[in-house]
Amino acid sequence: MSLASALGLTSGKKVRYAFVALGDITQEAMLPGVAHTGNSEVVAFVTGDSEKARGVGKQYGVTDTYGYEQFGELLASGNIDAIYLATPNWRHAEFAIPALKAGIHVLVEKPLEVSTEKCQEILEVAKTSSAKLMVAYRLHFEPATLATIDLISSGKLGELLTFTSTFTQMVSPENHRAKNGVEAGPIFDMGPYPVNAARYVFGDEPTEIVSAVGVRHPEASLGDFDDTVAVTLRFPGNRIAQFTMSYWGNTLDTYSVVGTKGSVEVNPAYMYGKPLEHTVTLGEAKSHESFKNTDHFGSELRYFSDCILNDREPEPDAEEGYADVRVLEGIVRAIKSGGPVKLEPFTRTERIDTGAQRETLKAQEGPRLVNTSNPGKGKDKVPQN
Repeated sequence: MSLASALGLTSGKKVRYAFVALGDITQEAMLPGVAHTGNSEVVAFVTGDSEKARGVGKQYGVTDTYGYEQFGELLASGNIDAIYLATPNWRHAEFAIPALKAGIHVLVEKPLEVSTEKCQEILEVAKTSSAKLMVAYRLHFEPATLATIDLISSGKLGELLTFTSTFTQMVSPENHRAKNGVEAGPIFDMGPYPVNAARYVFGDEPTEIVSAVGVRHPEASLGDFDDTVAVTLRFPGNRIAQFTMSYWGNTLDTYSVVGTKGSVEVNPAYMYGKPLEHTVTLGEAKSHESFKNTDHFGSELRYFSDCILNDREPEPDAEEGYADVRVLEGIVRAIKSGGPVKLEPFTRTERIDTGAQRETLKAQEGPRLVNTSNPGKGKDKVPQN
């Protein structure tokens, strides 16, 4: 734990959060981790489902509930310091912008939004706000991910050549992700994982969507969007990233990185609720490591609250969110055009600090869900975000 984290945790102060939207990710993953952060507490909910608010509120002792139309009242109440925002992707700016304007800190689920235009709106407000904004890239605090970044940074793999990833799951036709078009489909829901991973592996930004192909399986009974998408990205230095993501496939989440001297495979790579693992090959020699199963959500919440309490800027900020949406938006364009898409030049000003961002909170048991469900179909349930 960093010195700043220690100072934040021993100060006795806690950041007061309102959780906006009580869907599966909020109930299943974020709420169980709040209590052991030591520096965060939930004091209010924002939801359109009063029954859900009562049921979840009983589990966590939260009685202060607002409807979405009452969000302005909540911001003016003086009862909260920050919000955790887990609405559908296309409603992030709707709540993040007024919160930032009111001086309320924002922890927003990824993707930041569903267009670069909306992301830019959030970025501009964040620049002038006294409040902080962090995008919930939970893997930026997870031990296996950070160890993999350290391995790559050491130069042991040599010159990096390729990044390859597969992220698939079976999504239920009843889940909201299956009913709201491309903005809720695998490009924006699952795409942030391989895109973000390729960016932190290469430490650079892609310049071109070389190709993007989407297909639809009628037997999946999903909505009006491509349920399976394959993408090739070009990075500076003749590096290539390729990945496939799908709502209609047996569960798999993995990526591999190949260099001139070695390679690393991370499998599982993106999940929570189980240890993440990587296998390193240097020449002929192989080694395998399984990392501690940590609470990804409590860890990112603790880090963000620590940034608030100690007035530090969080690393996965609005610019990091924009960097991924820039690529996701390009993938959509490439599928529509059937050809390559050049990406506007972009330089990221911050990268993951593997020393300061490593968190090891113990994984928590999932609670009983109220009026919501995991997106997975049948036994193949894959948690998202």
